[in-house]
Parts: sequence; structure tokens; C-alpha cells
Amino acid sequence: MRRRSLLALVLAAVIFSLPLQARAQDAQPTGPVYIVQSGDSLWSIAERFGVTVNDLVNANHLADANAIKTGDALVIPGLEGVTGRLETRQVAFGENLLSLSRRYQVPEDLLTHLNHLTSPAEIYAGKDLIIPVPQENSPELAQRAALDKGQSLLELSILQGVNPWQVVGWNHLAGEWAALPDDVLHLPGDGTGPGALPTAVSSLVIDSLPFVQGRFSLLRVQTTSNMQLSGSLLGHSLNFFSLPEGGYVALQGVHALTQPGIYPLTLHGELDGGAGFGITQYVEVDSGNYAVDPDLEVDPATIDPAVTQPEDAQWTALAQPATPDRLWEGVFSAPVAKDFASCWPSQFGNRRSYNAGAFKGFHTGLDYCGSVGNPIYAPAAGVVVFAGPLTVRGNATMINHGWGVYTGYMHQSEIQVQVGQRVEAGQQIGLVGNTGRVTGPHLHFEVWVGGVQVNPRMWLETPYP
Repeated sequence: MRRRSLLALVLAAVIFSLPLQARAQDAQPTGPVYIVQSGDSLWSIAERFGVTVNDLVNANHLADANAIKTGDALVIPGLEGVTGRLETRQVAFGENLLSLSRRYQVPEDLLTHLNHLTSPAEIYAGKDLIIPVPQENSPELAQRAALDKGQSLLELSILQGVNPWQVVGWNHLAGEWAALPDDVLHLPGDGTGPGALPTAVSSLVIDSLPFVQGRFSLLRVQTTSNMQLSGSLLGHSLNFFSLPEGGYVALQGVHALTQPGIYPLTLHGELDGGAGFGITQYVEVDSGNYAVDPDLEVDPATIDPAVTQPEDAQWTALAQPATPDRLWEGVFSAPVAKDFASCWPSQFGNRRSYNAGAFKGFHTGLDYCGSVGNPIYAPAAGVVVFAGPLTVRGNATMINHGWGVYTGYMHQSEIQVQVGQRVEAGQQIGLVGNTGRVTGPHLHFEVWVGGVQVNPRMWLETPYP
């Protein structure tokens, strides 16, 4: 009787230790296991692994598809030959299939199979990539090294204190002779640098992925020596500037009407001595989910393409130069008095129609409430590059804050600055008015970054860079 009781306790312990309560007692994992993360649902997991919800339910003998919880282990069907635990890691800019294969010690064909990849373009920055967790005897290889000109793999291995044949195996080389000077090798150790770029680039970070319509991102690059950097995104040149604490930064906006999808981001660098590198990797642009403003009735002359197109071109051209001196410090202040600082009759990005026309445009700035004669203030230090009357924008001012950052002020009743004048944060620069294409008195406030209008609230809430 005592043996029977003990056996019953053991069987109960085995049953209740299974990660999914609904798994049959005799059903053992026959494929790779994914550990459910916070925020996962069976639908999102199925989408991630390219299987159906029914496939997951059947493979895991689930009685209730909504019963999964964080920490559960799900067998993923359809991945024959793959074993172990699977995780998702976000692809950083500066990685490719080869560098990821070396870093995580996973064959390229297995990464391709796990992630249903059909093209290198699918390894875009910000993508969630499924990888098998490295075994204890196969650590993640995050340290990067590269052969100097004329250096052998044996010499590099001695300097790094590793076995050259291990380096060959870790990096999927055909032999010691197959390592080339421009090949970035991976070794055991810590590191955060971009795996496909030269070791002189010690860090490369895009502050927010994916990119979003009407917002902007910073691309930060840390290097081990001086470097000339350039690049492009969505038809705009990336302008890099040195940071006081070291490294470089580029600020680039995304037009609010950019079609969501994936687009190439290109980065070029020239190292001391003339050696260079280049990489093109896709990044994702998501919708900004902007609202729709009611149709606006305005003076027909202010929506005539013969008027709007040349004025738009003139205004856009003013905000294109990226001058080298950063004139602002910290967060931008509201350009109006405190009583109106949070009164916004229309937000940036809202889709717009005029005189019952099509909703094909967007609101390029942030509107502030106000009456004719209310003061307008500079939100940050800068230099005035435009101050004068326009048909659509009315009495308008534009200020250059450096590094490709500009602010614009429209519909004023009075302009109180002139072109070339240096202004400081908080300085009065004009008065709210009712001029140009308006339906009533207000201040239309714009922020431009990298030649593109972006949501001003980003700059009113966060200090950059």
C-alpha cells in the first residue's frame, strides 16, 4: 500500500509539472519549444511561426486556445529536424543573415527555414527574428574582430587568445585561408556593435524602430576613430554631426504621407586612411494612425495649385540646409503664452479636405488657440531665415535651429523679427493673426527635421539629441 501511494505521488508530480495543463500525459515534445512571453497570444505566436492556430492547438493538445500563459512551453509544429528552445530577437541595423548566423551560432539555412525567409531584404532592422537559444557549450558570439591588411588568421587568433580552428568553425569558414581582411569575424565575448560593419563602428543605434509617418528618429553611431559618415533614407540625405560626448548623430523625419512598408536605409563611412564601407538595409515605416479633420471652407484662391505649388516649393526649400552649429538646448518651449500652451484645435498629421475636395493632404503643423494680437515666442534659439507675407501661410516666419531642424509660424497679424536675426528661447517674435488660409485666428506651428515636417509635440515633450 505504501508503494502504491508513493507511485501515485510521483505520477501526480509529473503530470502537474507539465507546462501546459491541457497536454495529454503521453504526449511528449517532438519539435522545438517556444516559451510564451508576456503579451503573446496563440494567434500572434501562430503568425510569428507561420503556422495556423489549429496547428498549435493540435500539436499541444490544448483544450482551450485562450488558456496559455507566460512561461508555458509550446511545441511548434512543422519544424522537423529543429530541437531546443526558440526565442525572438529584434534585428538591429547593421546586421545581415551571415552576421546573425555567426553571432547566434545558427546555420544560415536554419535561420532561413525558421523565419520563412525568401529574400535578404526580409532581414530588415526592427524585424523579430526567431532563433534557437545557444546551448551552454555554444555561447553567443558578440565580440567582433577583423584581419588587418597582411595579417593571418593564426596571428589574429593568437592576439585574441583563441584557437584558430575554433575561429574557423564559429565563422563557418572553409579554412584558415578563407578569412579576408574585410570580413567581420565573431568571437566569444561581450559586444553590442553591428555585426556586419567594421569593428571601427563600435555601436550603431536607431532610437526608435519602426519608423513612423510624421515622426523622426535619431541614428547614433559610436566609432573608435574619426570617421566621415553619410547616408540616405526615403530620398533624403542623412547629415551626421559630432556629439560633445563622442560619436555622431543624424536626425531624419519621415513624411506624414509616406506609404507604410519597408524602405532601404543606406549608410556609408570613410575611415581614417581612406578605407571605406557601405551598407543598405531595409527599415519599416508604420502608419501614424492620424485622425481626419472636418472639411474646411476657405478662400478658393488659397487652394489654387497655381498658388499653392510654388509657395510650397519655396517654403520647403527654406528648410533643406543642415547647418553645422546646433543652436538649441534641451526641450522646446511652447511658442505661445501658458494659457494657450495646451489648447490645440487641430493636431499635426490630421488628414484634410478643403471646400468639399478629396482628403489627400495633411495638417503640417500644430495649431494653437489664440486671438489676434496674442504674443508668439521662439521655442528655442536660432536664426531667422524667412519673415514675410505669403498667400497660403499669411504672415510667416521660419527659424533655423541648426542640424536640419527648423520651426515655422504662420497666419500672424504682425512679424517682429527680420531675416538674419538671431533669436533666443522665449523671445517674442510676432503676434497671432488671421492671415492666409484660415477659418479663424490661431497660430500654426511647424517643426521640420531633415527637410520634412514632423509632429511638433515630440520636440515640446522630449529634449534632443
